[in-house]
Amino acid sequence: MTNLDITIKVSELIQPFLLAFFSFALSMLLTPLYTTVAYKYEWWKKARTNAVTGEAATMYQKLHAAKHRRHIPTMAGIIFVISTLLITLTTNLSRAETWLPLAAMVGAGLIGLVDDILNIKGFGGGIAGMRASLKSWLIFIVAAIGGLWFYVKLDVSTIHVPFLGSLTLGWLIVPVFIFVVIACANAVNISDGLDGLAGGLSVAAFSAYAVIAAVEGRFGIAGFCLTIVGALLSYTWFNIFPARFFMGDVGSFALGTALGVVAMLTDTMLILPIIGFVFVIEAGSSLMQIASKKLRGGKKIFKIAPIHHHFEASGWPETKVTMRFWIVGQIAAVVGLLVYFLGRTTL
Repeated sequence: MTNLDITIKVSELIQPFLLAFFSFALSMLLTPLYTTVAYKYEWWKKARTNAVTGEAATMYQKLHAAKHRRHIPTMAGIIFVISTLLITLTTNLSRAETWLPLAAMVGAGLIGLVDDILNIKGFGGGIAGMRASLKSWLIFIVAAIGGLWFYVKLDVSTIHVPFLGSLTLGWLIVPVFIFVVIACANAVNISDGLDGLAGGLSVAAFSAYAVIAAVEGRFGIAGFCLTIVGALLSYTWFNIFPARFFMGDVGSFALGTALGVVAMLTDTMLILPIIGFVFVIEAGSSLMQIASKKLRGGKKIFKIAPIHHHFEASGWPETKVTMRFWIVGQIAAVVGLLVYFLGRTTL
């Protein structure tokens, strides 16, 4: 087995860390502006009254009725999307490294923004927001455009399989790209259900990818990841229990889409489920619950899905669920990095 030699100059790390700092500072400056407008125009998050499968969401209402009576604004994800957009456009724009994740992040964020506006206005019935089928199609379009750019403009047609090497897919890289981005966007969106949860998990995942990108010498991507981390640390400062605001779909779709694109750009698609282990479990629990209800005459596997709500319903305080999921997410990120380093050695 041949060791993987890594040499990184300290000077090459300065800009990515500066981007994180400036992104954090900019987000801190934007937060009071957002808060003023959000409370003035009452951008309150509407609680869902029906589950995805149609029945009344009685368990969810019981768990979170008090929270929604506090009138907490949504769409705060617009803060870190704008911060990432401005920082990247002005200091870290690269056709080969940051155009694609930035465009995908903004595109998915715009879809989420429309959904959040519909939620605030109370459109969409029991779930309040854009129809799930329409959201899925719009995210698909963003992912498809990104996949074509990835294949045609960036000329990527292979994926790396840890411990084995590269696998050539040709044009099939496009549907693979689409699947990864859509799956990641939805997984982060599903995980955004408790104060601080999605923000903290995303910090761990993007930090891990900043390390991977730096090791590969792709400091533009590393800077992009740390830009998101800096902005998310600002957001999470205010989003931890009791949350001052929620990121909304504008934030969760933007984060998930960007994470999926970064995984493809760093050729670590197969490492992503490890680094994003909690996201996978969250999305998997929802899929299992829906399948169980449809195939077993309404019988459920979990008390309520996704799984973070199941632990709440089992008696865990919201803060305990969030903190323990953060810990699992951080461990998963470290394990993902270990697999990445081991998998990059040659046999």
